[in-house]
Amino acid sequence: MPDRQIIRRAKAAGIAPAYENWRHERVEVPIETLEALLAALDRADAIGGAGAGDPAGNQVLTGIPDLPAHKTWGFTVQLYSLRSSESWAHGDLRDLADLSVWSGRELGAGFVLVNPLHAAEPLPPISPSPYLPMTRMFTSPLYLRVEDVPEYRQLADADRGRIEQLAAPLRARNGTADLIDRDAVWRGKREALELVSHVRLSPARQAEFAKFKADQGAELANWSAWCALAEQNGSDWRTWPAVCATPAAGLADVASEPALRRTAEFHAWLQWQCDQQLAGAQRAARDAGMPLGIIHDLAVGVNPGGADAWAHPELLVSGVSVGAPPDSFNQLGQDWGQPPWHPRRIAAAGYRPLADLFAASLRRAGGLRVDHVMGLTRLWWIPAGRRPDQGAYVSYDHRATVGALAAAAAKADAVAIGEDLGTVDPWIRTELADHNILGTTMLWFARDRNGKPLRPALWRRACMATVGTHDVPPVAGFVTGEQVTVRANLGLLAQSAERERGDSQAALAGWRAALQREGLLPAGGAPPGPAEFTVALYGYLGRTPSLLTGVSLADAVGDVRTQNIPGTSTEYPNWQIPLCDADGRGVLLEDLAGIQLLRNTVAAARGR
Repeated sequence: MPDRQIIRRAKAAGIAPAYENWRHERVEVPIETLEALLAALDRADAIGGAGAGDPAGNQVLTGIPDLPAHKTWGFTVQLYSLRSSESWAHGDLRDLADLSVWSGRELGAGFVLVNPLHAAEPLPPISPSPYLPMTRMFTSPLYLRVEDVPEYRQLADADRGRIEQLAAPLRARNGTADLIDRDAVWRGKREALELVSHVRLSPARQAEFAKFKADQGAELANWSAWCALAEQNGSDWRTWPAVCATPAAGLADVASEPALRRTAEFHAWLQWQCDQQLAGAQRAARDAGMPLGIIHDLAVGVNPGGADAWAHPELLVSGVSVGAPPDSFNQLGQDWGQPPWHPRRIAAAGYRPLADLFAASLRRAGGLRVDHVMGLTRLWWIPAGRRPDQGAYVSYDHRATVGALAAAAAKADAVAIGEDLGTVDPWIRTELADHNILGTTMLWFARDRNGKPLRPALWRRACMATVGTHDVPPVAGFVTGEQVTVRANLGLLAQSAERERGDSQAALAGWRAALQREGLLPAGGAPPGPAEFTVALYGYLGRTPSLLTGVSLADAVGDVRTQNIPGTSTEYPNWQIPLCDADGRGVLLEDLAGIQLLRNTVAAARGR
């Protein structure tokens, strides 16, 4: 097929044949990439027909959420990394509630933003990434506090003794710098929760459970059935036998097998417990005076072998994964290993799947952060077998997708936050702002047209201001140069380590000068250490008009290590690092009140 015809077909399908990169240069997409993406769409259409629909007319709800009434701040935390003395070596929903109550009452926090709590595999091995879940509709039971399940109190002494035996070796890891071992945690919690699930429910509790299952409907039935089948056949449905490889066949298989029915019922029960403990955490946060409470995080997509992909294959495009083109920090681009929504199928479905996803995420929340919110308007598609920089942008109807997010937040009386970092066309931010969806401004990337640090007064008001994100190192990692060393050792730099280190030092020098101009650091003298630099940077955020200020708990305790390094998997322990101080010692929830750096950082962020 002639190149011109391929380009015309690509444009008609919403595939951009060119784009502007992070250096503001025009990049032509290779014809081979366009051909591969068109072929993937053709294969997807052959599964069941792409359908047709009027995206503008199919919007499920309408509405625009209110913006926060006042500027407020809150901790941002990778919940699994925050343990208390009663945790099972993994942060849980009781820890979230306790952090919210303490920070709300003692420090005046208005929210706590957590990582995605989406559900992973039902049996080990458990994927560590919160951003590659098996479903985005439900919650990982790893976050359950076993002892907070009401029926725990009715257990026989022998069963409670067994649960204590399971908990003890896990609790011994709390406060250490040992990596988070999700497999060990889930083996212990799974056995304990099974014991609790055998307690007969009271009539009132049975009615509550029945109502929960009815409210969650087909999505919960699909999830619990997938879990039962995954325990039998493995956690990638693409390898399952034909008897259960489709939702209809799988649900029939579960219904006909008593053992599978019991396992599916257990997973539905787990989700009921998650929902109750999520509700408890949000209630505790609001009772502590937080105007927002818990803000949840929504991952971009799902594991292609997981439950959502099994339940809704017609809505996704296989043979393609989503990611991001090269940018200033991830110079090789990113491949997130997730299949994208099919643009025409999601439109033909009236955007109901997207609206349902937002509603599920906001069910027990005061806000929702949407990771890579640009994906509602366009996504970087990478054909299978190609490098992350060999992709192309594919468009979605932004009026319907952004409108669905705004409407869901308005209905939930919650805030919506879009993570609009990286390469972003100006019109996308305008679209978000028109729907009262807050943007995100990260300090390290906040620069004016001359490349200098953006003055506090010029920051956006309708945004969440942060110093970094989960994909960049804590402040201490920047100041010590640890972030360059680690990426150089992993082969992730597009230039020499020496040049990268020089660029990093120049960036730090620029921020040091900006902090001195603001009177947040003294002029002259020795360069500030990590703690002093951290407090000054958050003082900078405190002077911006941004409605929300996110204070990284890792920054506030002096942690050095990065939670996630994009472009790596087994090469680096992504999403497995517990909260530690500057000396690498584990930090417990109970320790936070006595950390002076934390109090200084919070005071600075509040403009005090």
